[in-house]
Amino acid sequence: MNVAEAVQTRRSIRSFSKESVALETIKRVLETARWTPSGCNFQPWEATVLTGEPLEALQQVLLQSKFDEPLEYDFSAPGQLEKYQGRLRRVGSAMYGAMGIEREDDETRANFAKSNCLSFGAPILLLCHFPKLMKEPQWSDVGMWLQTIMLLLRSEGLDSCPQEYMGLYGRTIKHHLGLSDDIMLFCGLAIGKRDATSPVNEFERERVPLGDQVTFLGFEG
Repeated sequence: MNVAEAVQTRRSIRSFSKESVALETIKRVLETARWTPSGCNFQPWEATVLTGEPLEALQQVLLQSKFDEPLEYDFSAPGQLEKYQGRLRRVGSAMYGAMGIEREDDETRANFAKSNCLSFGAPILLLCHFPKLMKEPQWSDVGMWLQTIMLLLRSEGLDSCPQEYMGLYGRTIKHHLGLSDDIMLFCGLAIGKRDATSPVNEFERERVPLGDQVTFLGFEG
């Protein structure tokens, strides 16, 4: 699989198969991802990777816990503008529509949202964290690292789902893992193989036209 194919076939998987993933494969991906660029070569990313009993133990804690109050960071701010809120509504409508869940079915929607705690059945969960002293440029570097991992996973025939949802339980997760409160629990990354029979992995995703996001200056033709 070339890079373009990895980019185009990567999607957030919300139903994983039960097939296990070898530790050697995950290590190979993470070894390669170390070469992700970062400003000043700070390499700010850190992670804890769980599977088996440690993952199940964390999941049980999350299922019994409430969201942090207050949250340690806000990922919903773009929703203040209709341009971005509209994109959220449309992807939500497509996703729930694929599963046959009506907009008015609050209980079923809430139960599906709660399945984030189980990382949608993925056998591996990478929890991304870094020292709180990191600022916006380093957060951007961490995003590049995560994207590199997701594309490398595709090259291995694997899938993933980045989970900012885990940030809603940041302090709970840090306490469970024994991480210092000086650490920011940023997100999770569910890793495994997609369930090819699940409609939630097949719905059409909208992407903004290139001309709405990028301006070209000084080019001919």
